Amino acid sequence: MPDEPLTDKPLPYGPLTDKQGIPQTGVRGELRQDTTVGGRDLTRWQSRVGRLLVGAVQRISQTLGPHGALVLTLMLGAVTAAALTAAFAEVYESVVQADGVAGLDHPVLAAGKSLRSPGLDIAVTAFTDVGGTIGMPILALAVMGALAYRRRSWTPVILIVTAGLGSLLMTIAGKRLIGRTRPDLSDAVPPYEHSASFPSGHSLNAVVIAGIVAYLIILRLKTARGRVLAGAAAALFAAAMGLSRVYLGHHWLTDVLAAWALGAAWLALVVTAHRLYLTVRKRRARGEVPAGTAPGTSAPKAERA
Repeated sequence: MPDEPLTDKPLPYGPLTDKQGIPQTGVRGELRQDTTVGGRDLTRWQSRVGRLLVGAVQRISQTLGPHGALVLTLMLGAVTAAALTAAFAEVYESVVQADGVAGLDHPVLAAGKSLRSPGLDIAVTAFTDVGGTIGMPILALAVMGALAYRRRSWTPVILIVTAGLGSLLMTIAGKRLIGRTRPDLSDAVPPYEHSASFPSGHSLNAVVIAGIVAYLIILRLKTARGRVLAGAAAALFAAAMGLSRVYLGHHWLTDVLAAWALGAAWLALVVTAHRLYLTVRKRRARGEVPAGTAPGTSAPKAERA
């Protein structure tokens, strides 16, 4: 399906537009609603590397289409994330062996144990189950379906599914590379877990899923206060999920810190891929195409960034 032309003319108010006549759904909704946040144009790239990436993705989109280019970009990002996980694992192992940040593991676990009570244990266990292998996929699918339906777009599906799969692969790779032992079962709150401790999958998935959902919501929020609240809610959810794992004695603090760092890195790659997608969509809607991609096409307009 060809991209719809980008126009500033408002549309009649209805279920697919807001009160100002700005499209809310489909490609037009993405180009009108998702390309700016707080006055910042996400399709403007200041760095030379960014402009080179835009050119490469734009050329790929001529063959695969914008969504195909987005998927391919995310796949390349996943490879980068896997390499980052392997490199991070080496650094992590060195830190643990040198007793650097890992020196906090036992004191923080002891502090968590001192706060325990039967009622709090039940509450924290229920909360941490939200970020587990059953709770998180259900939550992600529900939010993904709602966003995709409201926006009439496959973009939320592609972003959330790829983000979740990437974080899962990073978790599996990290556990196999390090194989770190969890805290003793005598220090943990049941139900017990027996897989490797590094990284904390709950913490990594919480950063990635909550982060990408918050990002998609922030793109459509009109006020700075709303954007701050959405970002703060996602950060609080991820922080609480990680600390709950230490409180329950299911992970060491360093497993959670590593998961937060890896999750943030992967989330940044996913957001960057989406920005590239938006840039390509916007240029196609304006009739800008890479020079030499098809007979008779014009060279792209000069980048103003």
